Amino acid sequence: MSPRRRLLVGLLALMVLAAAVGVGVQVLGRGSVSVDPLARPAQDRPGTVLLVPGYGGGRSSLLSLARRIEATGRTAQVLTLAGDGTGDLLAQVRVLDDGVDAALAAGAPSVDVVGYSAGGVVAGLWVARDEGASKARRVVTLGAPLHGTTVAGAGALLAPDACPVACRQLVPGSAELAELERARVGSALPWLSVWTADDETVTPPDSARLDGAVNVPVQSVCAGARVGHSALPTDPVVTGLVLRALSAAPLSAAGPQECAAVRAAGAG
Repeated sequence: MSPRRRLLVGLLALMVLAAAVGVGVQVLGRGSVSVDPLARPAQDRPGTVLLVPGYGGGRSSLLSLARRIEATGRTAQVLTLAGDGTGDLLAQVRVLDDGVDAALAAGAPSVDVVGYSAGGVVAGLWVARDEGASKARRVVTLGAPLHGTTVAGAGALLAPDACPVACRQLVPGSAELAELERARVGSALPWLSVWTADDETVTPPDSARLDGAVNVPVQSVCAGARVGHSALPTDPVVTGLVLRALSAAPLSAAGPQECAAVRAAGAG
C-alpha cells in the first residue's frame, strides 16, 4: 500500500472512531438534563412566581399562597390548567411553558415555579422536556408524587373508568414518571421538595423525595406538625419554607432549631 493510500485509510479510521465516540456520548447522556451554569438565570434576581395546581386543577389554596408571596414584593400567578386538570399531564406542561415564556417576555428577570401535588410532576416534566432548567431560577414542589402514588395505582386497577389520564400517569412506574427519573431534574437546578408524613393522598409520602434536590419533610423541621395533603399550600410551616426557598438567599434545608422562625415567617 502506497504512503498516500495508508494516510487516507488512517484518516478514514479516525473519522469512524470519532463518529462512534460521539454516538456513544449521545447514548450515555440521553434522558438526563444538562445545562451550562452560565446559561442559567441569576440566583440573586428573583422574578415572577408561577404556581401549578394539582390533580383536578383546584386553585383556591394556591391563591392563598400566591398572596403571601406577593406580600414579599414578588409577582405571583396561579395557572389555570387545561381542561378539568385530570387530563394528560403533558398538556399541563404546555400550559406551564406558555406561562413561563409570557412572564419572561413581559420583562421578568427570572421565573420560579411552585408545583403542588401533581403540579410538581408537571414542573418536573417541564424541566425535562422544555429547557426548564435554563428558564427557571428555582423549583419548589409540595407533596408531589414524583415517583407516583399507590392511590393512583389502586384506582387504575380497581376502578379504571374512574382513573382518567392524569391518574394513570401518576401510577408508580408509568412512562411519564420513568422519564422524570431518567432526566434527574433535581440536579438540573435549585429544587426544594417539601412533603408531610401525614399525607394519605401521595402514598408513600416520601414519593416526593427527589435525588439532587433539597428534600424537607415538614416534620423534620417541626416534629409536632400535623399537616394533611390538602393543607400543604396553606400551612404556615410550609409557607415559611416556600418563602425562604423563593428568596435571593442560597437554597438550603431548614432544621428543627428553625421551627419557630419558619412558622412565624409563614404565618405572616
